[in-house]
Amino acid sequence: MDTLLKTHNKLEFLHPLHGFAEKVRTFSYAKPQNQDLRLGPKRSHLKWTNYGGVKASSSALLELVPETKKENLDFELPLYDPTKGIVVDLAVVGGGPAGLAVAQQVSEAGLSVCSIDPSPRLIWPNNYGVWVDEFEAMDLLDCLDTTWSGAVVFVDEKLTKELGRPYGRVNRKQLKSKMMQKCISNGVKFHQAKVIKVIHEELKSLLICNDGVTVQASVVLDATGFSRCLVQYDKPYNPGYQVAYGIVAEVDEHPFDVDKMVFMDWRDSHLNNNKDLKERNSKIPTFLYAMPFSSTHIFLEETSLVARPGLHMEDIQERMVARLRHLGIKVKSIEEDERCVIPMGGPLPVLPQRVVGIGGTAGMVHPSTGYMVARTLAAAPIVANAIVRYLGSERSLLGNELSAEVWKDLWPIERRRQREFFCFGMDILLKLDLQGTRRFFDAFFDLEPRYWHGFLSSRLFLPELLFFGLSLFSHASNTSRVEIMAKGTVPLVGMINNLLRDRD
Repeated sequence: MDTLLKTHNKLEFLHPLHGFAEKVRTFSYAKPQNQDLRLGPKRSHLKWTNYGGVKASSSALLELVPETKKENLDFELPLYDPTKGIVVDLAVVGGGPAGLAVAQQVSEAGLSVCSIDPSPRLIWPNNYGVWVDEFEAMDLLDCLDTTWSGAVVFVDEKLTKELGRPYGRVNRKQLKSKMMQKCISNGVKFHQAKVIKVIHEELKSLLICNDGVTVQASVVLDATGFSRCLVQYDKPYNPGYQVAYGIVAEVDEHPFDVDKMVFMDWRDSHLNNNKDLKERNSKIPTFLYAMPFSSTHIFLEETSLVARPGLHMEDIQERMVARLRHLGIKVKSIEEDERCVIPMGGPLPVLPQRVVGIGGTAGMVHPSTGYMVARTLAAAPIVANAIVRYLGSERSLLGNELSAEVWKDLWPIERRRQREFFCFGMDILLKLDLQGTRRFFDAFFDLEPRYWHGFLSSRLFLPELLFFGLSLFSHASNTSRVEIMAKGTVPLVGMINNLLRDRD
């Protein structure tokens, strides 16, 4: 909990990992206004009454939230020995899913790898949710501890969408254990520290750590998530933000089908008795995301999809309290809570540059949805294969040339164009109020599954995305079409200009 993320619009908050951050789902969610927001284990701004209901309180803490317990894997790690003066082929900064995936795959090819992280054994603190087909494609089904046959979207009080796409919760301990075991068996060395500086020479880089140790490497991979530890940006950073507050709780009961997860619940009848809160929600809406594990065990999360500036965490918590009271959900105990702040969109890093990036630090968050875990894990082989290819036995490329080729493979022109379209989508979502958001998702989930599946999972590229856009427009109501044209014209022009300027 010790990595400080500083964004260019003077927002500061603690990042939950040196290496990675993600949401408990595939849609992740927004960020607070010009204030300091800490993602650490602070208590909530709410009070839970002793009979199990909830009520808002401006000063009370969430009394049922337990003290944060850091759980570590019981592994003996092979440690990096700085006294030997060895130049490793790859130094991976950050021990999240992205960093470990690349470390595992590069080391499998016989190259030497050093993983640098302040807490290499720490089990990742956030819950992750994914579409089952995404993890199945990566042979990671054994890393899902709960699955649902489908999902449901509550558009409003009367309209519900059934999504016939299986969804799952990632077993964080199992996924990290699996990755760590493979890294260890492949000979990866670990160094428990934080990188504070990198110095590049012609054929190698020197990573200066906060414990005084210097790690030498031919290639440096920044997998530090949104802290953007080493990767450089040269454009103003003004993303949208997702903010979410969630709890894993034991409850008396809940009204949801245990065979389906609740992907989005946009209903707002729980705010009918609070005029101020209902007006705020009508302008910048939040929705409930829920994973029911049983009739009494459930993950509940109130989420702001995207906003600029983002919502205050206290605002989201207050809305969640009102929603749970309205749904009759009485919380008996809380296993854990989590606060998530995810920057979305914004510029890509400098392409190319000497340090290679992956995940949040490389701009890989889905700008319209916040997806990252599956997308990043799917990108790990691309990065790993490029490093192995150019740093293998022939060592055909080194230094700046090698990094340039890896960046080219990670962000080819088709991926950059895809991201530009997703940023266009985010710009429209930023302008929609609750009614506009409902109309949007009413049309979105009416599309052929290949379209909304592909959009959420980053499988559609520009030609397909254009057909996706046309299909969405045709399924939209007349009111929604007018709204999209009115609020999307300027972003559309911006997207076209950026596409014309971006050439290989």
